[in-house]
Amino acid sequence: MKFFKIIFALIFMLFAYYQFNDPDSTIWIFTYSAAALACYMSINNLWPSWVFYALAAGYLVASVFQWPPHFEGIFFGEAQMRSINIEEARESLGLLICALVMVILGKWGKKSVD
Repeated sequence: MKFFKIIFALIFMLFAYYQFNDPDSTIWIFTYSAAALACYMSINNLWPSWVFYALAAGYLVASVFQWPPHFEGIFFGEAQMRSINIEEARESLGLLICALVMVILGKWGKKSVD
């Protein structure tokens, strides 16, 4: 399980790194850095499970609100965007990945504060 946590901490740091050229980079760097921090805290058993579940709920709500009004796919074939809907779908997918990882961290995390 520790391997999973380390891998996702690295993935979230990579996600944060790729946001530097985004127009709203501050929001996304903070979002993915918080997920990486949560992975670190889980590796060291510093947060109880309910914190990860709360983060998962927040990421899930943000993912729903970020979903584009008209879904045009996530368009992995090319780096350029045809419309803002593709950008919003990718952002929503990133938030959903964060939510799923937080649920997993909560399930295998520390059960109570000592």
